[in-house]
Amino acid sequence: MQLDYFQLIDRIVDLNLDEKRITVEAQVPQTHTIFEGHFPGFPIMPGVLLTEAMAQSSGWLLLGVMKFERMPFLAMVKEAKMRGFVSPGQLLTIEARIEHEGSGFAVTSAKARVGTELKCSADLTFRHIPFPDPALRVHMDAMALKIGFPLQAITQ
Repeated sequence: MQLDYFQLIDRIVDLNLDEKRITVEAQVPQTHTIFEGHFPGFPIMPGVLLTEAMAQSSGWLLLGVMKFERMPFLAMVKEAKMRGFVSPGQLLTIEARIEHEGSGFAVTSAKARVGTELKCSADLTFRHIPFPDPALRVHMDAMALKIGFPLQAITQ
């Protein structure tokens, strides 16, 4: 994770466009200034960042399903549940799947685990539009390479 750049996904572990699901990993940093205030003596990953990590995972899935032709933007978080603490240094595994698509929106369900222990889950709604700026598309292409997005999945 690179919290300062809001890059919360380190690598894509599995992407299945036919089944409309993705699995990613995110290594929570051992040290970061965010843990100094959240909380002193008991550092934990903020729930809002766990939600964002699930949203980013879902976003990569949607980009793949839409063949990088449209950009998903988080529109709504529903049924978010924080079920346990995530500590510095832990490895998050996040799974997301598409539940519904249509009319410029998509709904995903996502879950984050440390090992086999479920830490959080949410239903997420995205609005997707054509890329609003060519520079954003270039940036997303570069990020896709960095996190191991299987580009062959969208060129078939």
